[in-house]
Amino acid sequence: MNETMDAIVAAGALCSLCAGMATGLGAIPVLFMRQPSDQQQNLLLGFAAGVMLAASFFSLILPAIEVARQQGASQAAASITVVAAVLLGAFVIAKLNDWVPPLDKLGLGPPGIAASTSVRRIWLFVAAVTLHNFPEGMAVGVSFGGGDFDAGRVTALGIGLQNIPEGLAVAVALTSIGYARMPAALIAAGSGLVEPVAGLIGVSIVAVAQAFLPWGLGLAAGAMIYVVASDIIPDAHARINGGGKVSTGLMIGLAAMMFLDTTFG
Repeated sequence: MNETMDAIVAAGALCSLCAGMATGLGAIPVLFMRQPSDQQQNLLLGFAAGVMLAASFFSLILPAIEVARQQGASQAAASITVVAAVLLGAFVIAKLNDWVPPLDKLGLGPPGIAASTSVRRIWLFVAAVTLHNFPEGMAVGVSFGGGDFDAGRVTALGIGLQNIPEGLAVAVALTSIGYARMPAALIAAGSGLVEPVAGLIGVSIVAVAQAFLPWGLGLAAGAMIYVVASDIIPDAHARINGGGKVSTGLMIGLAAMMFLDTTFG
């Protein structure tokens, strides 16, 4: 019995690690990109926003409601729970800018970086993406924790594929505010490394992790939607009157992520 449980925990941890590392895979193209112009920055930021909006609904909100229903909640109760989690996630990320010390004091950039509103907004975006990877990693762990290796592998594959455009979104967002390509790619890869930690938690304490999942998924969705609506899109319009190609990028990102989520999710 112990050997079986050890195998389950090992498989859950390994697969959640692989899913998390897919963010690094998605960031690789940024290593070969030139410094983007304002139009290209808006196109890339729009792509990132579209990826996050699709992920919020198809990877987080809808699965959160389904998980709550599977746990015995009525349709109305499940929806209320997830709505509350989404609103709480938006509130937390809105306050994060007040709670976090100046970025230069954290070693996240040169002196004076805190004075740049756009830089702080992008880092809120990175924080939201990292937050959303935690419940996804936990979902992989929970899938393995039930003893169904096939279900666990399918969940890990689906989340890993979704993480590829998310890694690209983080990397291009960072390069758009002047970060060098390699640090941007490494930070994007690092944003996915919370998944194996969450996967290990999920596979080890299945019952507790399952109870937390609807809230965790909803919190992450609220955080990402808030950042896209209050920071990423307004920042693009501030850079270029009318937003330039931000809407084009948003629709491309939305369509790509929607396809991945509905095909492999």
